[in-house]
Amino acid sequence: MRNGWRSLLFVPADATRLLAKAHQRDADAVILDLEDGVAPTAKPDARLRIAEESSRLAGKGVPVVVRVNASWLDLIEDLRAAVGSSVRAIMLPKVEDAGQVRAVAALIGELELRAGLPQGATCLLPLIETPAGLAEVGALAATPRVIGLAFGGEDFSRALTVPPAPATLGLPCQSVALAARARGLMALGLPGSLADFQNLEAYAAIVTAGRALGMTGALCIHPAQVPIVNAGFGPTPEEIIWARRVLDLWADVERTGSGVGSLEGRMIDKPVVDRARAILALNAPME
Repeated sequence: MRNGWRSLLFVPADATRLLAKAHQRDADAVILDLEDGVAPTAKPDARLRIAEESSRLAGKGVPVVVRVNASWLDLIEDLRAAVGSSVRAIMLPKVEDAGQVRAVAALIGELELRAGLPQGATCLLPLIETPAGLAEVGALAATPRVIGLAFGGEDFSRALTVPPAPATLGLPCQSVALAARARGLMALGLPGSLADFQNLEAYAAIVTAGRALGMTGALCIHPAQVPIVNAGFGPTPEEIIWARRVLDLWADVERTGSGVGSLEGRMIDKPVVDRARAILALNAPME
């Protein structure tokens, strides 16, 4: 079974019309946004909606993530609204220090205790949006409660004062992917901009580039991006056929005890078989 999210769709936590249809968008998870997607004056009312909306979405089988605010005063209020409801994970924006993540994890632990939840019920998704955050990426991946690392290409490119394109964001994006994959975590994000949601052909090219760099999924700001991400981070029909042929061949290898096999002139050994199994796992239903 697939055990990670490919597509995570941002929905402002105060957007009634968008929230009503969020479960119909086929995203692997929905991010209820309390940060950039909500005006400062609307944040208190948006927090009041988190419990109800997360429960409704979870009841329809959609995992819920809440993106909180970076400032500590807002962050604490956001956590009070989110922890203890049906929220699976908290997305922390503009993370630059593992100590920050540990402090948030401690706050979540106290809130879980008060809510009668088991410790560790609420996970963390640090969002890396600056060079300072990238410099700490290994430490962030090693922090308890962290289930994945997310890369914010738009803000990262702004920090570098460069265009949000694969040529400039490929290296930081892959650095996030490597740190996450080394710990068996999700690596979410793309080496480009999400903003031009009308140019889906360009977006698909960035998705392809992200997968080639080792990312396992991406963040979406528009429902039209979701099917592109789901397809882009899943195996192609050709990959599925190849993987099944490899496993069929390997079954014969194991029966004969020969140790290796050959498919279309290429040696098939255990690392190749493991890759074939990983490809088929991407095509399986999510846990």
